[in-house]
Amino acid sequence: MNAGEGQHSYVKNSSYQRGVVDVAKPIIEEEIAKKLDVENLSSFHLADYGCSTGHNSFPAIQIIIEAITKKIEQTSSIKVPEFFVFFNDNITNDFNTLFRSGSPEDHYYVIGLPGSFHNRLLPKSFLHFGYSSWSLQWLTEVPKELSDCKSPAWNKGAIFYSGDKKDKVCEAYLNQYAKDLGSFLDARAQELVIGGMLALLIPAAPTFWDPQTEYTLISDLNLMGSCLVDMVNKGIIDEGKVDEFNLPYYFATPEQLKGIIENNNQYSIERLEIINNPGKHTLPSVTGRAAFFRAVHEKLLGDHFGSGIIEELFDRYMKKLSASSLFMNSANDKSLVTLIVLKLKQD
Repeated sequence: MNAGEGQHSYVKNSSYQRGVVDVAKPIIEEEIAKKLDVENLSSFHLADYGCSTGHNSFPAIQIIIEAITKKIEQTSSIKVPEFFVFFNDNITNDFNTLFRSGSPEDHYYVIGLPGSFHNRLLPKSFLHFGYSSWSLQWLTEVPKELSDCKSPAWNKGAIFYSGDKKDKVCEAYLNQYAKDLGSFLDARAQELVIGGMLALLIPAAPTFWDPQTEYTLISDLNLMGSCLVDMVNKGIIDEGKVDEFNLPYYFATPEQLKGIIENNNQYSIERLEIINNPGKHTLPSVTGRAAFFRAVHEKLLGDHFGSGIIEELFDRYMKKLSASSLFMNSANDKSLVTLIVLKLKQD
């Protein structure tokens, strides 16, 4: 994500991701009230996996802490414990901006936890509650067959998959996603106490959608890919650079996500809700939507193609958005978020 607090930063351009937090709030509160074990605790350990710069993370953590505190005060004889919150993201994350996003009135201890959440990060049987929002779509790597010209999944001239579930490119993405999500779940199963819980907000793709009358984040990303192809045709970018580049994430359908978790067999699914993300209504303009995508993708694109192409790429992207009535009407946006609450099973 773009660091800092400037015009193109993630902090200034993440309302799309923030929108789902308010919708998820009562669901998370209800699951904590009904199912989280809060007995015999002198301290409570939470983690946010994939926190980025904290603009959306701190409000979500506050919701969780308030729900836990309320349950303890209403149902338990113990004192409200001290809260320790571990904010995790990759080592290149802007942790300085993250810590500035907090408030001195937050009544909990804050700890930075750099590293990949696909690996173990905390001591065994240490964590009571884990949270992640808009992070688990990211892959550890792009499937290698996408850039192999001898593979049936070679993704020549494109940077993402089309959404056709029978497509070999999509199949390669799904296989990598299942592997990576499995690694995340395995790592958390070691860190969680028995009965510990996870609340995961994961951007999803609908099972069925018509790209002629509807769009999703997949459509947006393919539109960006078409801009890169246009720049190849103009001689601005080398064709081989586009053939080598594929975006490192996958939007699973809720059904796919449920199947992967059930196959993992370490958690019970306590709640699964499909949320029609209200954040999409916060980007009514072409410039707003382009700024959202730039905040997320600029470094990724710049590292591969060079920073010199960024301004023209997003200028072309905005022009294509402006030319499409489909993209300009937020009611056509069928992007979803899956909220899934998990509880670690007893051995």
